[in-house]
Amino acid sequence: DARTVVKYSKNTPDGALQLGVAENQMLEDLLVPALTKFSSSKRFAADCIYYQPTHGRYELREAFCKYLQRLLNLSTDLDREALIMGAGCNAVLENLCITLAAPGEGVLIPTPYYAAFEFDLVARAGLSIIPVNTFDESGVDICGDYIPREAYYPTKSSLNKSLAVARQEGQSPRILLLSHPNNPLGICYPSNIIQDCIDWCRENQIHLVSDEIYAGSVYRSNDFQSTLKLVGPGNLGPYIHFVYALSKDFALSGLRIGACYSENSEIRLGLHKLNDLCQISSQTQTLVETMVSDVTAEGVFWTSSFLKENTVRICSRSDAIQALLSEFDIPFLSADSGLFVWINFSRYLPKLKLGEVDSDLKTKKRRERELYLELMNKWGLLFTPGLSMRHEKPGFFRCVFTAATDREYEVALDRLRKFAEAKN
Repeated sequence: DARTVVKYSKNTPDGALQLGVAENQMLEDLLVPALTKFSSSKRFAADCIYYQPTHGRYELREAFCKYLQRLLNLSTDLDREALIMGAGCNAVLENLCITLAAPGEGVLIPTPYYAAFEFDLVARAGLSIIPVNTFDESGVDICGDYIPREAYYPTKSSLNKSLAVARQEGQSPRILLLSHPNNPLGICYPSNIIQDCIDWCRENQIHLVSDEIYAGSVYRSNDFQSTLKLVGPGNLGPYIHFVYALSKDFALSGLRIGACYSENSEIRLGLHKLNDLCQISSQTQTLVETMVSDVTAEGVFWTSSFLKENTVRICSRSDAIQALLSEFDIPFLSADSGLFVWINFSRYLPKLKLGEVDSDLKTKKRRERELYLELMNKWGLLFTPGLSMRHEKPGFFRCVFTAATDREYEVALDRLRKFAEAKN
């Protein structure tokens, strides 16, 4: 549906606005001049025309380690030999999981989760995705439309329950994958929750993979602590791993820059070999090396000044949609990071048909799909439906509020207002 519907443009002003793809279209004015400068500031090195180290050029890994240390506020240096640079986060994540688990083994992921994980980790790696439902084990009362953020936290209780059920069904979970900050929820997990996950994984000899691709897009919370910060470089051991990319924080999804950090020496050679199939071009590596090392005339790193401005713009977009939702008393999760707001439209689900039971999965899917199609076809708003991300309840949607130009976003807010007025 999302691929075939007529999209909004100058020539099709009644088309649907794509607010379901996790991209940031607010930054061309900052990025294009800067990247033009970075790409022309260095002479093309002769060694760039030859084969490169499969895990990335030495200079890039050195510069990227320093960038991550600044971004994550690490007090200890990262080991550049533990860093693998590959063509995007999905590539390095797939390679990492291939080295950690055999085909058929399981990956635990708290719900709701980024829907493409079910392709990225299944299509070639052959892994089995095991959703970790958190509501029943959260200890939080869920009543009415509002679901507090604590209900979404993966606790030892919810992890133990999912692990036990999976084993009873003959599955063998090997990995716990966390999205932190979380996609699609747009929130950070508190440090005590991350620490509990670290401890649980070590106790159960399950690999923790912390996907922190939105680590530089935290715009309101002071609670974000990277897994690398909590454990400390040099102390990760065999079970703690980290992935990151420039696709989200820097809106550079076209450059394909991903990073995996693991201190597990047993998988290092395997990661190098697998990365041979998804290396970054030498020219792109030198560009990124220059970018993450550049210091402005004011004496600050360009990356720091860029991320500061980016978070201001993200926060402004987030505030605008959250204010509109609050105006119409539409429940949502108060967002503090990432590019999303998680909206509860369940009150607008179509009524049950005769004989339907609201707890039946087929009924949930039917009702949510009808609302999804109404939002898209009648109101021109294309959101990501929650059940596609394995949410436990129907009627929740992810809105990517950065996936539009300023003008398009004004149109989106106007359409959302008209939808709310009509429904209320």
